[in-house]
Amino acid sequence: MAGLGVLSLIAAACSPLGVLNGLAPKRLAARDIPYGPGPRRTLDVYTPDRRDARAPIVVFLYGGSWDSGAKAEYRFVGGALAAAGFVTVIPDYRLYPEVVFPAFLDDCAAAFAWAAAHGGEYGGSERIMLVGHSAGAYNAAMLALDSSYLARAGAAKPLAGTVGIAGPYDFLPVQTDELRAIFGQPPTPPATQPINHVDGRNAPMLLLAGASDTTVLPRNTLRLAARIRAAGGPVESRIYPGVDHKEIIGAMGVPFRFIAPTYRDVTGFLARTASERERAA
Repeated sequence: MAGLGVLSLIAAACSPLGVLNGLAPKRLAARDIPYGPGPRRTLDVYTPDRRDARAPIVVFLYGGSWDSGAKAEYRFVGGALAAAGFVTVIPDYRLYPEVVFPAFLDDCAAAFAWAAAHGGEYGGSERIMLVGHSAGAYNAAMLALDSSYLARAGAAKPLAGTVGIAGPYDFLPVQTDELRAIFGQPPTPPATQPINHVDGRNAPMLLLAGASDTTVLPRNTLRLAARIRAAGGPVESRIYPGVDHKEIIGAMGVPFRFIAPTYRDVTGFLARTASERERAA
């Protein structure tokens, strides 16, 4: 039995996620900081090496179909963004079946408000942005396109920009019993869809997807980008050939950046957006 335990540990260490987190830059500055009551409302903070200048702040929202996920699984994202010069906040948020729509959005908004209020304590600036993958990209897009969430959370700084990676933005009618339970049944309200909140007044957005993604079809990215452009809002979109749902976020990590230019495109957009916002201030 002991031998099996050792083999399990080796297998875990050799998993793609284990490799990503094992090789991630070590930038974790604070862990399990409460931003609300309960064990699912805590966050981790990652910081750049240099603390002599105010760095843009990024709040990263992970995915997991709104029923799974943990911030500790995304050390590779926190480390990568911090190494690129961003104070990075990764919150946990409540999941189904504990909560349903829109409680997890309120949690993400509260985490953003915490970052806006306390990011300066870790070297953060006035420029704060959202990045999300999968269900986290949905959460980020909803906060970006429906200003009521951040307003209710009392965010002290405005949202400067948003990156959505492989997000579901236009997925009615919902196809599973669990999604109907999470978003309302039947029919699921149109207000649950980010695409229905587009008014052309959003902060700049970058939307990325993999052409081989069968978990969240890339048409979600294409439709949301087209709707924002039609409304006159600022948006960029890219579809990566031959890349699937997990690969596109895995490519944020050092060993898998050859798979897709996710890291380059995300950090480039964040740096450019933060700089433009600073000049406009």
